[in-house]
Amino acid sequence: MENVLIGKDTTLNLRMGITFPHGQAPEEVQQKPMTSAEDAGQSLIDQVIAATGPKAHPRLAHIMPSLVRHLHEFAREVNLTIPEWMAAVDMINECGQISNDRRNETQLLCDILGLESLVDELTSNMLANSNAGSTPSAVLGPFYRHNAPLLPNGSSIVKNLTPATPWYSQAIADSAYITGRVLSTDGRPIAGAVIDTWLAAPNGLYEQQDDFQTDMNLRGRFKADKDGRFAFYALRPTAYPIPFDGPAGRLLTLLDRNPNRPGHIHFIVSAPQHRALTTQIFDDRDKYLTEDAVFAVKDELVVKFLPRKGDLKARWYLEYDFVLDRSG
Repeated sequence: MENVLIGKDTTLNLRMGITFPHGQAPEEVQQKPMTSAEDAGQSLIDQVIAATGPKAHPRLAHIMPSLVRHLHEFAREVNLTIPEWMAAVDMINECGQISNDRRNETQLLCDILGLESLVDELTSNMLANSNAGSTPSAVLGPFYRHNAPLLPNGSSIVKNLTPATPWYSQAIADSAYITGRVLSTDGRPIAGAVIDTWLAAPNGLYEQQDDFQTDMNLRGRFKADKDGRFAFYALRPTAYPIPFDGPAGRLLTLLDRNPNRPGHIHFIVSAPQHRALTTQIFDDRDKYLTEDAVFAVKDELVVKFLPRKGDLKARWYLEYDFVLDRSG
């Protein structure tokens, strides 16, 4: 009888309902009508909701009844077993245990379930004002780091690239000059806007995942000039699989899902009197654009790098403008 490791310490037998050959569950665990149990389940839902006191936080008092209903109804719908529930608890616990200021495994788990992309879209829709034309948002992802170095416009975020670098040849081939403007939705440039950017190296790893890379490699912040323009040297982004050394990676394997993210560059663009934009841009050459493991690709964020001539530092060129909504 086949077993699978779900959490760090929990092995779950496949006959308990995680997966079955050809999608067919053994007869003894097939779902059966449970009318009496459904009645008892509804009573339990009502009890849990009614337990909320009159001094509860208003937002929690508003959303928790819905969460309780959906959570309980999910468990009843799939006939959730105790071993399955404990496997999920162990998985969530392990996500927290391996997360730190350089890696957020719980957020990664939300990413591969599409939850962060959904919440990002809902939040953007709620905060957007009546002005059309702002740049779409995209998920933050689990590898953002605060306080990336503030660099002069026109400088490079590629650090310590030498012929000894394992991915030196690819970095040279993908060297890129990236420039553009930060604009308000009325078309006016935003002087002093801050562009915070980061991306993975050609080996598919962010610097905090890779002992070879220098601290804060391929990360930087830039201030737009009086015309709202920014510029920096970087690399065309490379597709990579999400980390497989944790529960999120194991879950993708169990689901037989594509683990890859298309090549992308992260941005947080902020300016006074404007709503900060968290987004990503995606290279149009990437074969995984329609198979993003975290469901973050939007057509407006797909960009085309062009050949760059006469620049010894870059073989490619991209001009892309970010348009911010005014706040308030």
